[in-house]
Amino acid sequence: MTGTLYGVGVGPGDPSLMTVRAVDLVRGADVVAYHCARHGRSHARGIVAQYLGTQVEEQLTYPVTTEATASPADYQGRLDAFYAEAAARLAAHLDAGRDVVVIAEGDPFFYGSYMHLHKRLADRYPTEVVPGVTSVAAAAAALGRPLVERDEVLTVLPGTLPPDELAARLAQTDAAAIMKLGRTFTGVRAALATAGRLDEACYVERASTDAQRTAPLADVAPDSVPYFAVGLVPSRVHADTTPSARAETAALIDGPRTGDVVVVGLGPGARDRLTPEASAALAAADDVVGYATYTARVPPNPRQRVHASDNKVESERAAFALDLARGGRRVAVVSSGDPGVFAMASAVVEVAAADYPDVPVRVVPGVSAAQAVAARVGAPLGHDYAMISLSDRLKPWEVVERRLGAVADADMAIALYNPASRSRTWQVEAARDLLLKYRDPSTPVVVGRDVDGPEESVRVVRLADLVPGEVDMRTLLIVGASTSRWPAPGTVYTPRRYG
Repeated sequence: MTGTLYGVGVGPGDPSLMTVRAVDLVRGADVVAYHCARHGRSHARGIVAQYLGTQVEEQLTYPVTTEATASPADYQGRLDAFYAEAAARLAAHLDAGRDVVVIAEGDPFFYGSYMHLHKRLADRYPTEVVPGVTSVAAAAAALGRPLVERDEVLTVLPGTLPPDELAARLAQTDAAAIMKLGRTFTGVRAALATAGRLDEACYVERASTDAQRTAPLADVAPDSVPYFAVGLVPSRVHADTTPSARAETAALIDGPRTGDVVVVGLGPGARDRLTPEASAALAAADDVVGYATYTARVPPNPRQRVHASDNKVESERAAFALDLARGGRRVAVVSSGDPGVFAMASAVVEVAAADYPDVPVRVVPGVSAAQAVAARVGAPLGHDYAMISLSDRLKPWEVVERRLGAVADADMAIALYNPASRSRTWQVEAARDLLLKYRDPSTPVVVGRDVDGPEESVRVVRLADLVPGEVDMRTLLIVGASTSRWPAPGTVYTPRRYG
């Protein structure tokens, strides 16, 4: 077994910009290799120094950097021989089963010396390349200027190109990054001037380090430019749209705003039943208003104000939300399940129609409790069905009784909301006895409690066996029609065909 060769990008200079993968590999390596000039100093090694310990260090010293050579061919030949010899040195470690990490400033495959080792060794040994933050990305971040926007094209150019070719390429592109400055800076600046891009160009030196320097490129003295510097011609689109974007944002922040109310259905409880539309409405809100049990289900957001209240003040809660919206706030009024099913949508729309016609109101639907309970056992609501609340707090029991009898006589499945509470203990028994006048005692009844909650329980019982004392406010009942079927424990369906 041989070792693995890793080409690891260590970023532009700040050690905190290394990836977690890069740190782990450097710490665990048998051998860490890095390139440097004959002075022995390595920027890449300086970045990872805090992670070095007992690793074997292989210093790969360039035979030439800025020195004069007899010819370009001689320069390239000497470098090729160096890379071949360096690859052989690392191969000895790999053959011995040692993992070798070659660290590269920026990204290994972005003008990095690692690539010359990779193409000589990747066909013989397992390799992995770990990308890093490039100097171009770090330079743009230092300037606070986007490189490209929308359909713009970014061109990366080496400063070593002849100035006339560099100028031609700069004139044709939207945005550009110019690498390898140092001794090429005078030619680069001349090319920018020829291309008419000098006034747009920015200069960044040693991005992300303590020695970072930024300036308009036209103002930089050539003799002060190191090799680790980048010239950028940033996005024109961004520069052109920034004033209008800032004005639009300032108008939203500082100017009067038109508020609105969105009534949001949170679903039965589970986070994955919250619709994307509901999530977006909650995220956009300045204020969240609702019954305390429901506002507690909204993820905390320090930008938002939460106004929790008792469950028995629906009209007051609606008016409060509408007052906030009239003052320019974006308000989300939250309800469990679907807000239009025995919940806050009706109260908000009613109060708005009477007293707040100028405030926009929108309703975002949610998965209802009836749907959630029905889904647990199959399809008990597969045909016509009715939803009836057994609460007589907002309507007389006589009305509940009359409607319940009418639906039972019509032979529809029934979803019974709000069946009981601590102060209402007899309604379930009364409803059961009434339904037994119209339904066979063996009619299936789905008893769903705290569906999607930590105490969820769903069971099916015969109508005659329904025990009122086992039903509370967190329970929803689904009573089948004469056509409803109960083929197996925990399975109920109502066929879509009738008769």
